[in-house]
Amino acid sequence: MEVKIQAIHFDATEKLQQFINKKVEKLVKHNEMINNVEVNLKVVKPETAMNKEASVKLLMPQQDDLFASKTADTFEEAIDLCVDALKRQLEKTRKDK
Repeated sequence: MEVKIQAIHFDATEKLQQFINKKVEKLVKHNEMINNVEVNLKVVKPETAMNKEASVKLLMPQQDDLFASKTADTFEEAIDLCVDALKRQLEKTRKDK
């Protein structure tokens, strides 16, 4: 599985990238068909709280792509929220089949 992390207008730290990789790799347990993950990180209005936006897109062959976007105080928290939302989506798609 390939994970692409794009930080818009800032450089993501190695620690943040490792955190993201660790979190998204857990999604493979829910669906082995995931072959690409695109993560976008963006700071929205730097002077306010709840300004870290993360979006995660799961790309799977022969299936619809799944997407989640969340805003939180930290990127780690936003990634956690995205991963939770994607887990629910993956479970729902599994039940639909």
